[in-house]
Amino acid sequence: MQPTMTDIWVYLAQTPLLWLTATLLVYYLADLAYQRVGQWPLANPVLLSVVLLVVFLTVTGTPYQRYFDGAQFVHFLLGPTTVALALPLWRYAGRLRRMLLPLSGALLIGSLTSILSVVAIGRLMGVSEVTLRSLAPKSVTTPIAMGISEQIGGLPSLTAVLVIVTGIIGAVIAQELFDRLRVNDQAARGLAIGVASHGIGTARALQMHAEAGAFAGLAMGLNGALTALLAPILVRLLGL
Repeated sequence: MQPTMTDIWVYLAQTPLLWLTATLLVYYLADLAYQRVGQWPLANPVLLSVVLLVVFLTVTGTPYQRYFDGAQFVHFLLGPTTVALALPLWRYAGRLRRMLLPLSGALLIGSLTSILSVVAIGRLMGVSEVTLRSLAPKSVTTPIAMGISEQIGGLPSLTAVLVIVTGIIGAVIAQELFDRLRVNDQAARGLAIGVASHGIGTARALQMHAEAGAFAGLAMGLNGALTALLAPILVRLLGL
């Protein structure tokens, strides 16, 4: 008896490497499309990959946990990738030291603005306090943001989604926004995108310029630590 397509799919779906292969293939195709359209912001490969994978999982009725079990090697690589950001930091260490004071001030202002602005907008839109607490750490890389959200009484799962959306938006609009605002200094570009859009934005900054990537990596790490300190204090002060 010849196996049907359904039988073949059921067999493949049980193979962990299927989802790793699917993830890498989808990202490759998305990046290829991104390059073909001249790096058009809305064709950002991360954005396209997420959309395509969500559609694929929905159509095939695949639970997310099964997908994650197969593709978790990509998740594992987030650690080494983050550590690798030290390489561009080392390359521009001299300038980083010279700019320590203005960097510290910009980091503090950026972190406060990120938290306070989203809480203010959320209140104007009438969202619940739990959602506001989940929104507060949305500009921090996902593992830290989820920890902060849990600490201040938010929903870590909701925070994770908001973090990803924030990162994708930052990666999509960053270069066009900087060009329109005539922000040409690569350090300023990198610092801004690192504070606002964490790891996904930092990846985009590295594509823009090595110096922008270095400052984005620094900003991403420091903003995570600073937000972990500021968020609980601001939540109490704002009465959330």
